[in-house]
Amino acid sequence: MLLLDTGVVIAALDRREPQYPACRELIETSVESVGILAPTICEIDHLIGRRLGPSAMPLLLRDIEKGAYKLADLTLLDFPRVRELMERYADLDVGFVDAAVLAIVERLNEPKLATLDRKRFGAMRPRHLDALELLPT
Repeated sequence: MLLLDTGVVIAALDRREPQYPACRELIETSVESVGILAPTICEIDHLIGRRLGPSAMPLLLRDIEKGAYKLADLTLLDFPRVRELMERYADLDVGFVDAAVLAIVERLNEPKLATLDRKRFGAMRPRHLDALELLPT
C-alpha cells in the first residue's frame, strides 16, 4: 500500500503547492492501493481548511468513503512504539502524528512512505529496515 503523510495529501489537493505535480502523479499512477494514515486526518483538516477553505475536507472525506483511499489506523499495540519514537527523536521535535505514522508503517511492514517531511522521516530509523524509501523522489 502507498501510505500518504500529511504533506503529500495537502500538496496533491492544492495546485499552488510546488510539489503538486509530483504528488498528484504519485497518487494517480500508483499500482497499489493508496492509504491515508488516520493520525494525519486532524492535521490535514487544519491545513486544508486554511489553504483551500471549509469545503475541501468534506470532499476528501467523500473520497475516503467511496474507497479512493484506504485508511491505515493505529491499534492499541502501536502506542508503546509511538511513545518510544517520540522519546527517542525528541531532538527532532517528533510529535505524536509523525511517530504514529512511523509506527503504522512499521507494523504494516511497508518499505516506503509518501512524505514531504524528509528531515524527520529521513532521520528516523524504522525497525523493519535500515531506512524508508521516501516518495516522491
